[in-house]
Amino acid sequence: MKQQTNSAWHQITHHPKLKRFFLGSGEQKEPYITNGRNVYILPTKSGIAFAFILLVMLVGAINYNNSLGYMFTFFLASLSIVTILHTYKNVLRLQFVIGQPQPVFCGDDARIPVYISQSQSSSRYSLALLFNHASSIKATHCDISEQNNKIFLSLKTQTRGLCEVPRFTLHSTFPLGLFLSWSNIHLYQRFIVFPAPAKNAPDLPKDHYLPDQEGDKGMGTDDFSGLRDYHHGDSLRHIHWKAFAKQSTMITKQFGGDRGDETWLNWDDLTNLDVETRLSILTRWVLNAELDGTYYGLTLPNQIIKPASGANHRDQCLRALALYGI
Repeated sequence: MKQQTNSAWHQITHHPKLKRFFLGSGEQKEPYITNGRNVYILPTKSGIAFAFILLVMLVGAINYNNSLGYMFTFFLASLSIVTILHTYKNVLRLQFVIGQPQPVFCGDDARIPVYISQSQSSSRYSLALLFNHASSIKATHCDISEQNNKIFLSLKTQTRGLCEVPRFTLHSTFPLGLFLSWSNIHLYQRFIVFPAPAKNAPDLPKDHYLPDQEGDKGMGTDDFSGLRDYHHGDSLRHIHWKAFAKQSTMITKQFGGDRGDETWLNWDDLTNLDVETRLSILTRWVLNAELDGTYYGLTLPNQIIKPASGANHRDQCLRALALYGI
């Protein structure tokens, strides 16, 4: 019985003439602007109950020929009609753009930046944005009093890889809750979801001693070899904080020697494990190696990332793990 009900609802919502009403017009280009073609309005449960009460009041006024009853009934009816206009205008002529979300680990809540702007100077009240998705957490409520606004929507991530921002709905019942106006918004945007780090991962593999006649050119881990300007992605462990406190200039300490210790995070070291478990352990190893300031590389069946360190190298390794097999 439940399957038949779900099938009937699916047929209704995906009917060619009703699909835009329930699901919107599909993926749209930025910026998305709410207008008379994509904003809809219907009475809420409270609105239907209110209409029934007005009907009862009208029948009572007719039955007793009570002029005060007529006046009060028509006053409330006219108030509800004015409410339709205000509820509809509250979500009209708003412009939406989705920013680039930051990468997150699988299972964490992604924060989706949404930029809302309006050409009018009027304030908007009790706006709610909610993902029409099983990963939706809860609606985000906001008031808009400025021309440009930025809010964040929360989305629960469930799988690693490239995650597409799903369709979400803007709706409002302002001012009296008698009517609901809404618009379905689906803008193209993707973000990366890293594998969830393993909670109980084995210890990091042992370092490999690799002598090199050319030395490590300041990329080793043993002996201090000098200073250089800070580069984006340098480990915070190598920042010369004393110089920063005196000169307010970011300087990175270099370490060298004729050799360096390299840790290889190797896919083949994890045997008798499924793919997702291996990726989870390798993710934990990458985070631990970066935290310890280790010079590490990553070996996957289809990719090899040479040893390095720093935030950029960490993100490169995590991205490779997130997109493995996809």
